[in-house]
Amino acid sequence: MSALLAEWAGGHTVSGSRFHFAPRAKNVLFFFTPGGVSHIDTFDPKPKLARRHGELCDRANNKTPGAGHRTWKESPWQFRTYGEAGIPVSELFPHIARHVDDIAVVRSMVAELPLHAAGNLFLHSGRVRAGSPSMGSWINYGLGSENANLPGYVLLESGTVPPGGKENFSNGYLPANYQATSIQAEGVPVANINPADTNADVQRSKLRWLAEQDGQFATLLGGNDLIESAIRNYELAYRMQSTIPDVLDLNEETAATLHLYGIDSADELVRSYALQYLRARRLIEAGVRFVEITADPIGLENGTRDQHGQLKEHHETNARVVDRAIAGLLKDLKQRGLFEETLILCAGEMGRTPHTGNGDGRDHHVSGFTVWLAPASRGDHLRCYGRARNGLRGECHHNSRPARHHSPSAWPRSRTTHVSLRRSRHEPD
Repeated sequence: MSALLAEWAGGHTVSGSRFHFAPRAKNVLFFFTPGGVSHIDTFDPKPKLARRHGELCDRANNKTPGAGHRTWKESPWQFRTYGEAGIPVSELFPHIARHVDDIAVVRSMVAELPLHAAGNLFLHSGRVRAGSPSMGSWINYGLGSENANLPGYVLLESGTVPPGGKENFSNGYLPANYQATSIQAEGVPVANINPADTNADVQRSKLRWLAEQDGQFATLLGGNDLIESAIRNYELAYRMQSTIPDVLDLNEETAATLHLYGIDSADELVRSYALQYLRARRLIEAGVRFVEITADPIGLENGTRDQHGQLKEHHETNARVVDRAIAGLLKDLKQRGLFEETLILCAGEMGRTPHTGNGDGRDHHVSGFTVWLAPASRGDHLRCYGRARNGLRGECHHNSRPARHHSPSAWPRSRTTHVSLRRSRHEPD
């Protein structure tokens, strides 16, 4: 393993012959949807709720029932079936619905705790407490970047920090250079990326001197991972100065492509989110191994989809912002031949209850919710989610508790990436 890591250091590409199995995916795109998307209102319709709407729910059977009496709540949106498999999708996602034959909908996910911070950490690292590497960091550690001038793990964000903090994207106990590199949607994408020195030789001399000083200090301490990681980060930042501006420059994109994602939209939120999704495609094209995208258009403290109230208003806003960009990216990846080699995961930390305590919202639910993955044509990354049934995996009753014995935890989502990328079986999990 140490020999492999020596080769991987610095972002070098790993030869396929080094793996125990032939890799079927080269990159990962993770659409992180914090706050708790309501699976009942998106990809998992419950017709029985319409018949029982408003009836008293005397046994909520939920870890966070909320205050007061609870009643069953029907979905305020209509569902239609799409694709050859006839998968139901709500009217919230008219653009994504056209791609249901390309995605695998998993309806029986469970999580540990109905708490946003713990849930986000569990989703990213498999632990409900901070201190462990995120799955992006693990993939970066194991495989590195295909481009030595770019980081292996990039976070495309809108400036807000989800519950759980930056630990969601942390290297944990791995060296610090494996944590996520953030790119902002608004303003300067990467802080301090433009050199203060116009003379490249002067800047390089300064960096060399700084590296020498840090190296001497690390030697004095008998070796220090934090200092050595800082040196590697300085070197990567220097190389990124010439690469990042080119990767993020959209001037070469056609008007048709910009329209596909929604960058020409008059809606500022749609435009901002679309920008990050187009950047995601350009980043994986350039060799970044793991790209995570998150945004917070509503600006809620616990995640943009945390609708304990105003469910209809805010879920519609969130869906409008992401629907066109996600569908555009799926189509763009396919027409560029990148879809089959990219593992895509769209997931949040929990779902929402089929009942309500105030009539206007849904509360936290971790006993059964929905995520989706792509491409659906590859079965290797879906085996841990149970047997496929008409393009769906898993099933929940109208009370959103899994109907079948097999209820995968949120953590197999991370292991899924390891299977498809074929990391070494001797790698610690």
